[in-house]
Amino acid sequence: MSQTGAPSSNSCGFFVKKKKRFCKMIAASGKIYCGEHATMEEAGSRIVCPLDPKHTVDAEKLSKHLKKCNSRQKPTPVYYVENINSGSSDVDEEVQQVSLSELSWSQVETLLERLKVACTGLQCDVEEQLLSHPVLQDELHNPKNGDSAHKHLKQQSSILGHLESLGLLGRGRCFVEFGAGRGKLSHWIHEALKTPEHLEAQEDLQLLLVERCTTRFKVDGKHQDSSATFERLHVDIEHLDLSKVPLLQRCKLPLVGVGKHLCGAATDLALRCLLEPAGWRDETGASLKRPTNEPTGPAAPGPVLGLAVALCCHHRCEWRHYVGQRFFAQRGLGAAEFSAFCRMSSWATCGLRGSKPDGTGEHEGQEVTGEHEGQEVTGEHEGQEVAEETESVSRFLSAEERLRIGRLCKRLIDSGRLHFLNARGFDGKLNYYVSSQVTLENVLLVASSSSSSPL
Repeated sequence: MSQTGAPSSNSCGFFVKKKKRFCKMIAASGKIYCGEHATMEEAGSRIVCPLDPKHTVDAEKLSKHLKKCNSRQKPTPVYYVENINSGSSDVDEEVQQVSLSELSWSQVETLLERLKVACTGLQCDVEEQLLSHPVLQDELHNPKNGDSAHKHLKQQSSILGHLESLGLLGRGRCFVEFGAGRGKLSHWIHEALKTPEHLEAQEDLQLLLVERCTTRFKVDGKHQDSSATFERLHVDIEHLDLSKVPLLQRCKLPLVGVGKHLCGAATDLALRCLLEPAGWRDETGASLKRPTNEPTGPAAPGPVLGLAVALCCHHRCEWRHYVGQRFFAQRGLGAAEFSAFCRMSSWATCGLRGSKPDGTGEHEGQEVTGEHEGQEVTGEHEGQEVAEETESVSRFLSAEERLRIGRLCKRLIDSGRLHFLNARGFDGKLNYYVSSQVTLENVLLVASSSSSSPL
């Protein structure tokens, strides 16, 4: 709708330039604008909320609004333990992020040689395993779903397929969805376990959704039936102590970790949160070596059966959170190399921007951020910085070489995560779970207890 057109009946008369349409909120009888845009009509009657400048409030009702504003400071929940999943606090040095564009070509060559040596002997090939689950078939063939919705549905279907193949998809357990966003993955897990054959088991089912941001259009609120318990935690994974979550304390069901595009360091934080309960840390919060196949300690909520996490945004990983520090040290690498390899990992998804030598390259809606349903995960400045780094090495490396190096960096970082899982009695594996035409960030990290793993 153009600015010269008229808003629909009873709609707000404010024109949203960014969206090129009128506001869709309803205006009160006799008013031109909705409550949010009332300042256009009643100058001075509304002010910017001091807690959140993104919205306004009636000046006369400010005191009342501050008591219920969604941005007000809320009481700290019992499961909030500051920095509990941050990783070891005894890192020798805080490495300052150095842009690759600031390094000489000889320094970059040295880094590439160290990457090559570190990857020697590693199983860096990722097996393609494109699975699906029948519960999503109707939606996948629903013509009302556009390309974006279809893309997310294919990923959710494959994740459920992998959970099924690992023997992890069932009742009598709690699924912890890290970086839950709107909660669509938990929604489909619940739908898959509503079939008569699953309900006949009469086992409890819990779905715990962890998300640090306030999210609109959540789907978990729609599940109020008695066949499952949905609970959402508004907390950063870095500060979440699962052993203190009341829901998990009551039943102590076995846990299964899931996540769809768990961005950068969030994957490492989730692994620590799930597999390093408070009982396995020293007084500084640093991880203690947990004996292989040792039963879960008394402080933990329940045994961990396994996990399935779609990975992305390796360029946003952080050394202090990374679970593979010991793995890197065994290869003579440290924080400086890790930082550089994280930067180079972005070449796997943005190094071919504008070119498609092997059928890959630019995908609609993808920059350097991966795929996050309903979430904005990076800023314009970060994307520009990575693009500048790519440009700085393009004189020496072809697009194909940058793609190969970027993938190698991702596999090295992920190998450290597999090493972490293996040290804790799990069999871990990396799979291409959807095609690169669906998303360039198409690698799924799966793991299950080595005592019963079908991997």
